[in-house]
Amino acid sequence: MAAAMELRCWGGDWGLPSVHTESLIVLAYAKFSGATVSISPIDWTWKTITATVPELLCGDSAIQEPAQILNFLRKQRFNADYELTARQGADTMAYIALLEEKLRPAVLHTFWVDAENYTNLTRPWFASHSPFPLNFFVPSRHANIALSRILLTKGEAPLHRISEVEGKIYSDAKECLNLLSYRLGTANYFFGDSPTSLDAFVFGFVAPLQKASLPRSPLQSHLKQLDNITRFCDNILAVYFSLDHPYG
Repeated sequence: MAAAMELRCWGGDWGLPSVHTESLIVLAYAKFSGATVSISPIDWTWKTITATVPELLCGDSAIQEPAQILNFLRKQRFNADYELTARQGADTMAYIALLEEKLRPAVLHTFWVDAENYTNLTRPWFASHSPFPLNFFVPSRHANIALSRILLTKGEAPLHRISEVEGKIYSDAKECLNLLSYRLGTANYFFGDSPTSLDAFVFGFVAPLQKASLPRSPLQSHLKQLDNITRFCDNILAVYFSLDHPYG
């Protein structure tokens, strides 16, 4: 009998099974591949500041990072990509790289660096899901990590201030969303009639941006004009998560 699998991740809200991009990617892929995974939210525990999530526990193994977790699930014969051609596999890697390069900085900026969104949405949410006294430290720690990551990837030497790269970040993100919308077209998923790892990654990046009640977000406004991408997220939630615990 296969060992039981437990996924530690940030919990859900806003109608999503998790508010956390990386956790959403793994949760979606587990659904797509038919993997049976028990979910252990780290909310309200001391792990909110010490854990690297998502983290998949299986027997003596502890796997972190979405790409590594997806590879582990494939080795357990939970493979949502088994019907992809070599060309489609290459396209998957290219689009995931595009998401990481073009969309991630803008998503991080939207939730963790934009002062209005951070003050009114992000900080209160993560503080309210962390135990005392960590509720004072967890949001600022995540915000500092997000800012450092943006500047590391976008702040060419000499290191720019965040205000100097903000315009480029959002321009790149809108271009990425437009490319995804064009590639998806009228289909439900990016490759055929069944979702794959690319669908899981796109869902993980886009769904929080679509569903969060952000006080201010030009990127969210742009996304909501791309009807096929918003339908894509809504379809995944309806088909794969509607029977789960209602989040938010």
